[in-house]
Amino acid sequence: MNKSRGERPNCKGGLAQPQMPINFRAPHVFVTSEYFLLGLLAKTLLLTAAAMSVVGVARAQRSEVRVAAAADLKFAMSDLAQQYEKQTGSKVNATYGSSGNFFSQIQNGAPFDIFFSADIDYPRKLEVAGLAAPGTLYEYAVGRIVIWMPADSTVDLAKQGWAALLSPSVEKIAIANPAHAPYGRAAVEALRKAGIYQRVAAKLVYGENISQAAQFAQSGSAQAGIVALSLATSPPMKDGKLWEIPAEMHSPIQQAAIVLKGAKNKEAVGAFVEFVKSEVGRATLEKYGFLFPSPDSQARP
Repeated sequence: MNKSRGERPNCKGGLAQPQMPINFRAPHVFVTSEYFLLGLLAKTLLLTAAAMSVVGVARAQRSEVRVAAAADLKFAMSDLAQQYEKQTGSKVNATYGSSGNFFSQIQNGAPFDIFFSADIDYPRKLEVAGLAAPGTLYEYAVGRIVIWMPADSTVDLAKQGWAALLSPSVEKIAIANPAHAPYGRAAVEALRKAGIYQRVAAKLVYGENISQAAQFAQSGSAQAGIVALSLATSPPMKDGKLWEIPAEMHSPIQQAAIVLKGAKNKEAVGAFVEFVKSEVGRATLEKYGFLFPSPDSQARP
């Protein structure tokens, strides 16, 4: 009998089943599996890293302290923030403006954690209105005002004092708007007590806040300004002439801070407040000309 090609007799004389070809690609199955597992592991690590990054950003946002600060604090608060960030790694994001404007903004839900006001009455009102954390109000400093003139002014400010504002060469006198800026109210009160308000009223130009009033004087838009000592001694203005207005010429500029009800992270805010209260914080405020309330004074009326 003819044998078909590819068939062999078995031991019993029957035809053997055709042999299956050897699969030389079988090892490739294991190699492919290894690559798949490695790829899956890599993707898992990338996802984990991304998740950790998101968590890190969230933590950073939670530790950020959002500060509404009176304009007289522009340089002092910036200094405090830099020191605090270097010490703790937490960021202090400060916005500057007039205390009265901040008071209105906070009443309308502005997203701040703490309010450093140049007038203690605004934080008190926020606490009464239930917009601040109870028991967090504290007086952090007492402000001072000065008459400031540029270094090249021909007026002898140190000798003339109040009379310098009556000089014909002084056409404009910059002050903060007394309608909502505590330093502006103090300036008007002092001018009245000095008995020259009516004589200089036509010369007055108003800044939105004490920082803008100082800018008017510094830029030459006004030949003089009644500004915060903390700004008059700052780097942009320290070379000018200044005459410190006696404290008894106006009501004390009691400056107070309060933690707001909507603060995202009260623990982080509290830590920053404690830093401002510390010896380092007080020394920084003192460097910019701030005084401090007497130990027995109370923030509450």
